[in-house]
Amino acid sequence: MTKNNVYVIGAGASKEANLPIGNELKADISSLLDFNFDDFGRHLKKGDKKILDSLQYHVTKDDGSYDMSALLREASHTSTALPLAISIDNFIDAHKQNENIAICGKLGIIRSILMAEKKSLLNIKDATIDLSLISKTWYISFFQLLTENCNKEDLAERFKDITLIIFNYDRCVEHFLFHALKIYYQVNDVEAAQLIKNINIYHPYGSVGDLPWMNGNDAVDFGADPHPKKILELSKQIKTFTEGTNPDSSEISLIREHMARANKLIFIGFAFHKLNMKLIKISEHNNYESNQLECFATTFGISSNDVGIIKSQIIDLYGRKIITSTLDAECSDFFKEYWRSLSF
Repeated sequence: MTKNNVYVIGAGASKEANLPIGNELKADISSLLDFNFDDFGRHLKKGDKKILDSLQYHVTKDDGSYDMSALLREASHTSTALPLAISIDNFIDAHKQNENIAICGKLGIIRSILMAEKKSLLNIKDATIDLSLISKTWYISFFQLLTENCNKEDLAERFKDITLIIFNYDRCVEHFLFHALKIYYQVNDVEAAQLIKNINIYHPYGSVGDLPWMNGNDAVDFGADPHPKKILELSKQIKTFTEGTNPDSSEISLIREHMARANKLIFIGFAFHKLNMKLIKISEHNNYESNQLECFATTFGISSNDVGIIKSQIIDLYGRKIITSTLDAECSDFFKEYWRSLSF
């Protein structure tokens, strides 16, 4: 029988590699967009120079419907108001009619995430990742789980049974798997990239660009520091909730199909925000009620009362009873607790 293992991955998972979770990302973006000038507006005292230059490129190349002062006003508004938002995604969605806020927010996301990748435990040192830095993270356990009792020749078929729905903008999972495969199986770049292509990987809200080995048109190195023009181009890959659920411009139909066919559904470092749960909710015509489904979730730092609500949210995804096992622990401990339950 075909196995469908669906992992829904949130910011708590990337946190183990030292990337920001929701509140930290909001703070980072708020700081980057906090522009302050002196000498009658000629010199930047506060705020990120590259984002400012990206906004200037946007105004210059546009047809005239944007002006810099309007963009700076919304950058200031975003910087001031973000602490009140659940997440940057929620803030942009709350102002879905204001394109200037979307532009400023998306530029902030690109700049913040790329800077965070560079500072992360997964950043490249001596042409690869330093496994000793991530020895206690979930990444190692995840790789061991995926490759347990599996030789190189059988990996492609096993990987076809795996779907990753990654709500983060970073490329930590893909970046890690690429280097881990090269190290463990002694494969080259092309072979590692080809193996990863067998995994169904989706970023509902986009990412900060394809990694070079993905052969994408907008490839950008992990933790890169691109030119402001490039940052502006990359920002167009970030999706609002509305864009992420538009069947004409997103992979939402495929995401919900994989959700519907799941035999094992695993939430890793996921915060269960309503917008994100709504995005992965399956449609009625995709409800395979005969499909046996096991569900597991990390609920680190979540109250027992809210865990009960989360279990109800998961039931609501399918409109039928789903037994969910939860663990108030970080992602690395989660894999130790449920190793046999999650194994192939």
